[in-house]
Amino acid sequence: MNSETRNCQNCKQDFTIEPDDFSFYEKIKVPPPTFCPECRFERRAAFRNENKLFLVKDAFTKKDIFSLYPPEANRKVVTQEEWHSDTWSAFDYGKDIDWSRPFMTQVLELEKEVPIYNLNVQRMFNSPYSGNATGLKNCYLLFGSNDSENCLYGNEVDASRDCVDNSHINKSERCYDCFWIQNCYQCYGSIMSVDCSNVWFSRDCLSCHDCIGCTNLRKSSYCIFNKQYTKEEYTKLISDMNLNSILDYKNMYEKSIKFWKTQINKYHQGLRNLDSTGSYVTDSKNVKYGYAIRGSENLKYCQLMLVPDNKDCYDCCIWGQHTELSYETSICGENSYNLKFCFNSWPSCRDSEYCMNNFSSGNCFGCVGLKSAQYCILNKQYSKEEYTSLVSKIKKHMDEVPYIDSQGLIYKYGEFFPIEFSPFGYNNSLAIQQFSMNKEEAIKHGYPWIEKEKNEYDISLKYSDLPQSISEVDNSILKEIIECEKCHKAYRIMPDELTFLKKENIPLPTKCVECRYQERIFHRLSFRLYNSSCMCNGVNDKTNQYSNTRMHTHGSNACQEIFMTGYNPKGDDIVYCEKCYQQEVV
Repeated sequence: MNSETRNCQNCKQDFTIEPDDFSFYEKIKVPPPTFCPECRFERRAAFRNENKLFLVKDAFTKKDIFSLYPPEANRKVVTQEEWHSDTWSAFDYGKDIDWSRPFMTQVLELEKEVPIYNLNVQRMFNSPYSGNATGLKNCYLLFGSNDSENCLYGNEVDASRDCVDNSHINKSERCYDCFWIQNCYQCYGSIMSVDCSNVWFSRDCLSCHDCIGCTNLRKSSYCIFNKQYTKEEYTKLISDMNLNSILDYKNMYEKSIKFWKTQINKYHQGLRNLDSTGSYVTDSKNVKYGYAIRGSENLKYCQLMLVPDNKDCYDCCIWGQHTELSYETSICGENSYNLKFCFNSWPSCRDSEYCMNNFSSGNCFGCVGLKSAQYCILNKQYSKEEYTSLVSKIKKHMDEVPYIDSQGLIYKYGEFFPIEFSPFGYNNSLAIQQFSMNKEEAIKHGYPWIEKEKNEYDISLKYSDLPQSISEVDNSILKEIIECEKCHKAYRIMPDELTFLKKENIPLPTKCVECRYQERIFHRLSFRLYNSSCMCNGVNDKTNQYSNTRMHTHGSNACQEIFMTGYNPKGDDIVYCEKCYQQEVV
């Protein structure tokens, strides 16, 4: 079978369907997509609230509870304890199929009627203000995280302890303000590093300790801006830097970012991969066009599958954990198999399509909130024979009477739910982080946009009046309502946060939690890949900022290697191919 070029019905851009894509679609018995990979991801990402909490009324008790779903979503939100109880049944909301209307419309109507749990968590201990999480202990405002303890303010914090303000970290301890690190201890303001300890403001370092402002180092210690010092010299210099003060901490961070820009980047941000493309792909095999993938095999167009051992999936985003043979899913995982066009269905859900919020169920089509069920359609029970016959008819009906959204886009069988079905609001979803659509554009496209109600607080302390050194801070700071330096909203210092900052000798933050999060992921590459070429020009890079430390195999001539990379060629990053990078970083 040959490749085919098709035109995305959403963005009107051409995209290519490769022979291996057709083979996968045939294997799972779905038609080829009519949306391009980017627009497919945008839809799935719109169904993920990454880190926002809202106060809503419990649909059963009418008490105030915290929820990932905003009040404006008009969903029936209850606590997870209530949702898992035997006091109600999702079968009570079952509906007959209405063959006169689009099937997707009927699924959305059902989803708005069936209660949904508030935080999407399990096995939690003393972590009531976290969401989309598993196995947290003594954590606060942690999202998309697993098996961590004593951590505050973060997303995708896995198997870590005593960490504050981090994103996408794994098996790390006592780390602060870091992104995409693994097996690290006492690292601060650092990104894309592994097996490091006591490292400040560094990027892409491996097995290093006691370094500041460094990049691309391997098994190094006592370095500042990649310059080697003795232990005694390093100790004296770092003492003079006063990194426990707000001003000096900021200045050193800014100097480090400037230094990073003068150093080379490997075109592919990942480690220990085989035949894989994408950004932040680690310990994986045959992952193509991946983004933030750990320990997986045979994936394509998948994003944020951070819990390992996922196989043979296309267009799946968020979570994973032994997910196999699935297509176009969002927030599905934990031993899921053969799911198509499903949202938030876990654990051990199997052989289901167009389902939302199902739990341990299989052979369901267009169902919502079912627990341990099978052979159901729109929450009504059928025999195996009836189910098989009806599913075939529904798929044909979806082609003949498709759902058409507010923009006139057509959703036949084989497409994920439209963005306008999302309960979160485009601005509160993962989509806005990757696609940056503003309010006017979102509303024009018919997407939900839900503004979080602003609480009014009396500011008691401006960020400019914070004590400069952490040594000057006492417990009275816990009573202050502080003005954020960037957005000017109010924030507070929590007791556990203050204990951490004092222990690590780090100054108080001058920005609120949300602004710190946005600043932390600023250096993160997007999911997009670009056709580019190596910037090694022989003895230096093509911008003349970086001088090679040795002669490369291509000699004094420019490298001719081409590749796909997450670095935008129009940016100011110096990007080398694998061979040139490895010859520089040893």
